[in-house]
Amino acid sequence: MSQIALYAGTFDPVTNGHLDVVRQAAGIADKLVLAIGVHPGKVPLFSAEDRLAMLEETCGPLVREKGCKFACITFSDLVISAAARVGATLLIRGLRDGTDFDYEMQLAGMNAQMAPNLQTVFLPASVRVRPITATLVRQIAGMGGDISAFVPPVVAAKLKARFANP
Repeated sequence: MSQIALYAGTFDPVTNGHLDVVRQAAGIADKLVLAIGVHPGKVPLFSAEDRLAMLEETCGPLVREKGCKFACITFSDLVISAAARVGATLLIRGLRDGTDFDYEMQLAGMNAQMAPNLQTVFLPASVRVRPITATLVRQIAGMGGDISAFVPPVVAAKLKARFANP
């Protein structure tokens, strides 16, 4: 039986922290699906199409290099519904610290109640990427700061261009 894993997030923008989780997830799944949550109440910096392209460009090669199949999708409903649509049995979640753990445990518990056949897998962030959040990256980039240590080069260029033309 092949293991299909779904890693969901807003990925606005994709960060080196996301890449760290993706790299780890590609080592435990036969297929990794990155799922961009699209919610009407949130106004992202980048469109869903731009985020899909960034994920494909930054994550696709590293996943395929590990011999893992790769796909990117968007979803606007429950993550468990998106997981069911792609046949996922694993839900990947990255953890940076204890605050993440508490919140993610609540989500995992609720998801387990609604989808008992979907297992949540927590992957700890590597030390070098633990402080990175997409929110902080957006804030730093928006104020003209150097975000090159926090995102892949292609994403840094897109952020620079985005804030050069507000």
